[in-house]
Formats: sequence, C-alpha cells, structure tokens
Amino acid sequence: MGGRPGGGMGRGFRAVDEDAQRRQNQEAPKVENLGPRVVALFRPYRGRLATTAVLVIASAAVGVIPALLVQRVFDDALFPLEGGGPDLTLLAWLVGAMIGLFLLTALVDIARTWLTATVGNSVTGDLRVRLFEHLQAMDLGFFTRTKTGVIQSRLQNDVGGVSGVLTNTVTSVLGNTVTVISAIVAMVLIDWRLTLIAVVLMPVLALVQRRVGQVRARIAGQTQESLSELSAITQETLSVSGILLSKSFNRQRAESTRYAGENGRQIGLQVRLAMSGQGFFAVVHVLMSSVPAVIYLVSGYFIAGGVDTITAGTVVAFTTVQARLLQPLMGLMRVALDLQTSAALFARIFEYLDLTPAISDAANARPVTEAAGPLGRVEFRDVTFRYPDAAQEGRPTLDGVSFVAEPGQHVAFVGPSGAGKTTVLYLAPRLYEATGGEVLFAGEDVRALTHESIIDHVGIVSQETYLFHATIRENLRYARPDATDEQIEAACAAANIHHVIAGFEQGYDTVVGERGYRLSGGEKQRIAIARVLLKDPPVLLLDEATSALDTVSERVVQEALDEAARGRTTLSIAHRLSTVVGADVIHVVEHGRIVESGTHDELLAAGGLYAALAAEQLAAGRIEGLST
Repeated sequence: MGGRPGGGMGRGFRAVDEDAQRRQNQEAPKVENLGPRVVALFRPYRGRLATTAVLVIASAAVGVIPALLVQRVFDDALFPLEGGGPDLTLLAWLVGAMIGLFLLTALVDIARTWLTATVGNSVTGDLRVRLFEHLQAMDLGFFTRTKTGVIQSRLQNDVGGVSGVLTNTVTSVLGNTVTVISAIVAMVLIDWRLTLIAVVLMPVLALVQRRVGQVRARIAGQTQESLSELSAITQETLSVSGILLSKSFNRQRAESTRYAGENGRQIGLQVRLAMSGQGFFAVVHVLMSSVPAVIYLVSGYFIAGGVDTITAGTVVAFTTVQARLLQPLMGLMRVALDLQTSAALFARIFEYLDLTPAISDAANARPVTEAAGPLGRVEFRDVTFRYPDAAQEGRPTLDGVSFVAEPGQHVAFVGPSGAGKTTVLYLAPRLYEATGGEVLFAGEDVRALTHESIIDHVGIVSQETYLFHATIRENLRYARPDATDEQIEAACAAANIHHVIAGFEQGYDTVVGERGYRLSGGEKQRIAIARVLLKDPPVLLLDEATSALDTVSERVVQEALDEAARGRTTLSIAHRLSTVVGADVIHVVEHGRIVESGTHDELLAAGGLYAALAAEQLAAGRIEGLST
C-alpha cells in the first residue's frame, strides 16, 4: 500500500489482478527458513526499523485527533451549546492545535518516508550486489542454460521490489491496522450508535472498490504485455543488427505494419483501461456520498427523537473520521496476498543465492605460481567430459582425450563441427569441470589450484569479439586497469592495429559503439588481441579467432595472432586449416576423441581425416599452402 495510510480514494490502493498474482506466487520456489533469512537481511538496520514503526504508529494514531477537535470547534467554539456567539479565543486555540497536528503529522511522514526509503533501498542495494557477485562466481554452464532475460529479471525486478516490501507492505499493514483501530475507537467515543451504522456500510463500500481494482488490473496487465511487445519489436528492428536485416530484405514496410498493429492494440487497451469500471466507479461514488448522507439522516431522526447527545459537531466529526476508514480497510483485506507476494519475491532471490557454482576452489587450493611444473604447461590425461544437461546414455562430448602442450608450444585442434574442439579450450582454464580424468595446468591438477590464478595466466580470443559501448582505451584497459598509454599503444602495435586507431579522429578515445559496430570485424578482432597482449598471459587460447573474417582481414589478424603467440603456450581451434599449418602439433578430433596427431606435413602424408579435410578445403579454394 503506497502513500500514507488512510489517504483519499485511489491513493494507497494498488489495483492488481489478484488471481494472476496468486498463480505467480504459487510458482515461486520453496526455500527453507525463508522468514529468518529475510529478517537477517534487515537486521543491520533494526534501529531504524524500530524508529520507523514508532513513527508509523504515531502518524496513524495522531491522524484521527483533528477530527475529534472538529467536534469541539463546532459545539464549543462556533456554535456553543450553552448559546451565545462564537468563542473566538477557544476557536483560535483549537484551529492552532489542528494546524499544529497537521504539521506534526507531515513532519512525521517525511521522517518515516526517509527512513523507509533509506532502509529499503540500502537492503536492495546490498542484495543486488550480493546477487551480482554470486552470479559472477557461477560456472559457464549456468549461463548457457539460463536465459539472460531471466537473470536480468531477478536482478532488476525481484531485487528491485525488496524496497517495496518495506515501504508498501510492512509499513502499510502496520499503519492501516493502527488507522482502522484508532478511527473505530474515535467513532465510538463520538457516538456508538452512528458507529454501528458506519461499520455496516463500510465493508460493502470496500468490497465494491476492490472489485473495481480487479477489473482495471486485468486490463492493465494486458496493457503492460502489449507495451512489452512494442518494446520487443523496437529492440528487434531498431538495433543495428535488426535494421541491417530489415533493410537487406526490404522489410521496413512490413516491420512498420507489425509495429502499427501492436500500437493499435495498445491504443484500444488504453481506452478500455480508461473506461473500465466506470459503472463501478459511479456506484462507488454514490456509496461514498451516501455513507455520510445516511449518517446525516439517522442523526436527524435521533435528534428529532430527543437524543440530545448528537450535535452538529458530532455529525461533522464522525463523518470526518469515517472517511479515513475506506482505504486502510481495503488494504487490510489484501494483507494475506501482500505477504504471500513478498515471500515469493524473496524466495526467487534466495533460489539464485542458494545456487552452488559447479566450479569452486578446494579448501587447500594454492595459486598457479606455487605449482610444481613449468608455467605454461597444459596437459590432459584421459579426460572425459559430458555437459550437465546432456543425456547420460549418449556419447560424451570428450572421451579419453590425452595430450601435452609444453611451454611456448603451439598445439592446434581441427576436426568436423561438433567434434569437441571448443570443449577442450573450456576445460583447460577450468571453465567447466572434467567428468573424468585429469586436466593439469603448470604440472598440477586444476582442481588443486585457485581458479582465479588460473584465469590470471590465460588469455582467450574467441570468434565472437565482445567490446563494450565505450572508448577503445576503456575496452583495452578492461584487461589491465592500471596500464599506461605507452603500454596500450605497444600492445596495439603488436596486434597490428595501432596505425588504424591513430587514424581515427579521436584516436584511442573513439567510442566503438554497441558491441563494437563502428569497427570492422578485423579491427574488432585485433583490438581483442591487443587486449590479451596487454594482459600478457603465458597461455593463449584461440577459438576460431579468424573464421568469421574475409581472406584479407584473416591474413592481417593471423599476423597479429602469430605475434601474440610468440613465446606463449598456444592452444588453437581452427576451421580454416591455413591458420594452423605452422603449428608444432595438430590434433585431429572426431566424435570426442583425438584420432590423429602430428605436424601438417605428417598428417597430409598419413592420408587420414586431416588429409581429407585439407583436400576438401583446397578443392573449395578456401586455403593456401596446404599442398606440399
């Protein structure tokens, strides 16, 4: 319940589709000890929470006092029951007291709002960082199985809703309860007979307005879905890739028609939303107006019947207090759903926080610098691997793979698509855990080393280069934040890209655009190579780094890769065999096994799978220098 408890109509009442909300709550994961864990999140702020509770109670309780003063204003100051003219002195004191109470309530509300906003957003910030850090620690497999949108929803929507639990649920339940109790007590003190009449009418009024909210909420949900669809169309068609696609197929008119259609649906829903429940609103308006009218009528009968305890001040004060009951009453009708929704929100957050990363350091793990073997040595011993979501009865991705890459050696992996080449590169730095066998780094089992230190000694250049929407300099410093301009330029010179960057109007301060779209494929790849050179790792992993480039760009990038690989252990995957002709050892992978090994010349002479792949590519005119 947003806003101050007991506000006017439409304020403090959230119209939601309760049936849809309940269904969503039922789908929430089950988390043990959820209540104590939620309490633990707020424990560091318990002092502020206690102060907030006191302020909420005080604000709600003090809110009914002005209505009681109204009775004295009418009966003692304006129209004294003893007769005579207005008592201006008393009237001034009473009005001053009312204004003082209004001011006090406003100040209390400001303090309460500041406290709830501070605590709620502090807890939200703590939880968001905690969840983000936990997700950063998750293994690569988690992100291949989980949609990015789902992860973003947990971080933005679910965590973002935490502050609302305090500001919209906890304080509202407390404030509404105190408001209802204090208002009923005040009404009884004013006149118990009128209270009985109001208590009968108020639940009817609350139920009717609740029905109005339900109708509007369903249409609002459909409207929000339509807005999401409009956003999706915009994202798909107005992104760089989307606009290129629509222009290349001349589909701009079709996309505009699709957008116009959804926009028309949105307009219709907005009109329905504006008009929905107008009949109900009319009933609500009549009922709201009728309650005090009925009170006036009954009061008239009481006065006519000789009940002299009901005065004009009694009637005005009573209807003033009664008007405060509607919104808090409706709020309390939704307490169970609000608490259930809050619990579901926390359950979804804790579900992610309870995820255990598949890759974690052993208790006695040590850094790579303390490993027994030479730095840069990579070895697989009878390694078997099966992806977590793969069928257990099927063939494993890797089956008994063994090889050694000595420091400074270039070891290449070739073979048909799906043979398991990329998986080898995933296992070497322990981005995935081997199902069987051993993966050794610097002579030690990777499970005995800290994962962070392994990554510190590995550089990866993949087929899809990821650049941030930032300057070239900022993208390069991602690998080494403390790098000097001289070191950055040296790395770019080695990657054969410095002269290109120097030709840009803003040089290294050029913004590359989303995912680097302002640069060519070859330029992006060479910046990625420069980024790895700036890191200066002893082991380099190249995952088809030139497969998406044209022949000219491939040659330039390959020269940069050769420079980057000099003096480093290099494991490379290649689709174009021309890029691995000079490798020290080439392993041919098929169906998860190494079926051939040797140099380029040895494998050609063997006449096996490698020779067949070479002949196929040579016939297609895709490589040079494969024939001896």
